[in-house]
Amino acid sequence: MKNGFTLLEVLVVVLIITILATVVGVNISREPGRARTAAARAQIAAFKTALQLYRMNHGFLPSQEQGLEALVRKPETPPVPQNYPADGYLDSSEVPLDPWGRPYIYLSPGSRGQPFEIFSYGADGEPGGEGEAADISSDDVQG
Repeated sequence: MKNGFTLLEVLVVVLIITILATVVGVNISREPGRARTAAARAQIAAFKTALQLYRMNHGFLPSQEQGLEALVRKPETPPVPQNYPADGYLDSSEVPLDPWGRPYIYLSPGSRGQPFEIFSYGADGEPGGEGEAADISSDDVQG
């Protein structure tokens, strides 16, 4: 018997995280800056889970060139994974944008030597910042 999680189990967890993020977002909608930051954190956590499942299934992460697109479409450039699931690794057919309408940034390897890093530059779209403009990194998000 193999140890680990099935794709269905991981997708259920991602769905639960998404639902919880939506509930949190609705509950704090009076503070849109906080709601957007919470939504970005939840999306990054979902990406982290999907990337960990991808690595577990294929033995490697998507390259930086393949990016997060590899979670919704089978990559055509090497390394090409075998047995790629028909529905990909996310619940959508497109990689979601951050709450400010910009693509998430994917680094492989990460900026501090970690296997990968996903981040958003926040409301201002620039590195650094405070409050709603602060960067949100996968290093700071549980997932």
